[in-house]
Amino acid sequence: MSLTFIYSRIISKDIKRTFEVSYIHMALKIIIRILLFTIRYTLSMYIIKYFFLISLFFLNLFGQTIDLKFLSKTVKNANVLLVTAESTQDLKLFALLKDKKIAFNIHPFKKNIFYALVPFHYFLEEKQHQLIINYTLNGKDFFEGFQINLIEDDYLSEDIKVSSSKVSLSQANKKRTSKEYKEAITIYNAVSSENYWFDDFVFPLNSTVTSPFGTKRIYNNITKSYHTGIDFKAPLNSKIKASNNGIVKLSKSRFYAGNSIIIDHGHGVFTCYFHLNKMFVKVGDFVQKGDIIGLSGNTGRSTGPHLHFATFVNGIQINPVNLLQTLNSLN
Repeated sequence: MSLTFIYSRIISKDIKRTFEVSYIHMALKIIIRILLFTIRYTLSMYIIKYFFLISLFFLNLFGQTIDLKFLSKTVKNANVLLVTAESTQDLKLFALLKDKKIAFNIHPFKKNIFYALVPFHYFLEEKQHQLIINYTLNGKDFFEGFQINLIEDDYLSEDIKVSSSKVSLSQANKKRTSKEYKEAITIYNAVSSENYWFDDFVFPLNSTVTSPFGTKRIYNNITKSYHTGIDFKAPLNSKIKASNNGIVKLSKSRFYAGNSIIIDHGHGVFTCYFHLNKMFVKVGDFVQKGDIIGLSGNTGRSTGPHLHFATFVNGIQINPVNLLQTLNSLN
């Protein structure tokens, strides 16, 4: 074997090793760059977060602020948090919770007081949530941050047997329920700055609660939803009262809820009356507290005559017991 051949083999092996080392070096450089970028991004997020909090502190430190009061800083899921602010000026105040911006409204019973109902969704995570209150005072913007402790309520579960057509839907019924859902959500999200009630809210009838809010609903061994209202015992054709003054926003037959009435009470508050046998009001009617708006029934997805009573605040479904207690605490 010639020296030239041996020398060429050695050189080719060296070149191969050089290429291998070069590839490893390039891979290591890429990994290091990715790690550095990740570290910088994480640090940037922390810096932005704490810079925002420090900015809030100094903005409020060198200016006159308003007196904000909380009914409580601990709230259960599917409940509302009541926040009030006192000022002689005509203020624009907002409560910011995650991606939701909620306007304060003029207190219905007290002068120089503004209030906001901040709804906490049923499925919102159980932890500390930051609530930001934003307002303008003497030409300056203020942001005040508060930690709100959300705790999960202990909800029950129940098995319900209904017709399979009400659980496994046909394509036609899927289309219908989707349309009805979108229609209802549009109503609940249309928050009015007007207020129609100036008295305490009442339940639509005096009767026994057969199923409380929040109960997990298991239809024919399939978990479909949670109970989104209160079921009252109501023999067929029991008189149903309006919970308070308001404008009727929906009065029609629906697949799940049967004959349904939704009333807008203003300031983002809605009450709902489902499974009715008869409806005595139409869309656009102004009703007063205690008016008979319909008769109880067994329409829609129902296992017997009863009244399903539900409430919404600023587009979020809320426990009716908590909402009525909170609203009535304003008076």
